[in-house]
Amino acid sequence: MTISITPAANERMRQFLNNTPGATGVRFGVRRTGCSGFAYVVDLADSLAPEDSLVEVDGVRLVVDSKSLPLVDGTVIDFQRQGLNASFVFHNPNATGECGCGESFTVA
Repeated sequence: MTISITPAANERMRQFLNNTPGATGVRFGVRRTGCSGFAYVVDLADSLAPEDSLVEVDGVRLVVDSKSLPLVDGTVIDFQRQGLNASFVFHNPNATGECGCGESFTVA
């Protein structure tokens, strides 16, 4: 599994983890939703399930479930601020299309 995190995303994830010392890591995956099929999920992980993979990327522990893994393998996670808005941005080589708002994506 190869997932990359930009310095901006790394800093933001570390802020979340520092504010929640009991967290196992950052959960990264997908869920079925939206007009294109899948949406990204970034949350704090409080435990590991048997189907989870744990990988450390630049000092941040990422938890990815087995169903999400093939859909996010190779993704670069970034964090961007635009005016008053701030969000994680995903550059996923597996995505074959995105909805107009960029909230969901499809795969072949």
